[in-house]
Amino acid sequence: MCGRTAVTLGADRIRRACAYHNNRGERKYPEWQNADKYISSFNKSPQSNSPNANSSERILVAMRWGLVPSWFKETDPSKMQYNTSNCRSDTMMEKFCYKIPLLKGKRCVVLADGYYEWQQHNGQKQPYFFYFAQTEQETFTKPEMEDEVEDSKGRKLLTMAGIFDCWEPQNGAEPLMPAILDGDEAVKKWLDFAEIPAEAALHLIQPTENIAFHPVSTINTKINASSTVMLNWLKNKGPKKSDKDEDNLPKWSSQFIQTSP
Repeated sequence: MCGRTAVTLGADRIRRACAYHNNRGERKYPEWQNADKYISSFNKSPQSNSPNANSSERILVAMRWGLVPSWFKETDPSKMQYNTSNCRSDTMMEKFCYKIPLLKGKRCVVLADGYYEWQQHNGQKQPYFFYFAQTEQETFTKPEMEDEVEDSKGRKLLTMAGIFDCWEPQNGAEPLMPAILDGDEAVKKWLDFAEIPAEAALHLIQPTENIAFHPVSTINTKINASSTVMLNWLKNKGPKKSDKDEDNLPKWSSQFIQTSP
């Protein structure tokens, strides 16, 4: 289950990071529909507004995390008794609250620097941050002036299919992972509901080998915590000689998840 993400870029930098090529091969930047409702955070939780790419023309929209079914008539979504912040790919076509919107082509891509997962270790919960492996020096905690950057180079946003809790690592260990769209072609097809029907779009959800992770501060167990500290590498002492090296890695690490150097 995915319960926290980090989205630290400003609205304009997200727009630049989401540059794409349209059907004519032209490089485009998506337009924001409601940038005023987006607030960056190192700690996004369900019911908060997160940036989403919507439609094949790549419109950016700040949307509430958590599906609000059409049959819910209250004006305040927080009063809904059902938790719809995560759904599973193996059952979402069986549950009408997910199936109906999916068949109607209501697909989006959730944008984030990455997401957090926790591991029980020696009686304590240790958070880890998962993200796309970066091609350049990691810059999650470095402030950058938006008007000084023409293109967002060195930061690759994690693109998730709006479906969480959907597949297990190959070693069968918990937790289940978000549905990650790896590459612009996968994003393009997922958003192209006019040409790609729901059944075909679901085949785009596959495990990816392009994920890295590292341990972060336990401060992010607090919902209202938002600090660069949460993404910093932990400066722990090395393990004792009696400890096995793999004890410092999450149990869900496997051949398709890379630890950062």
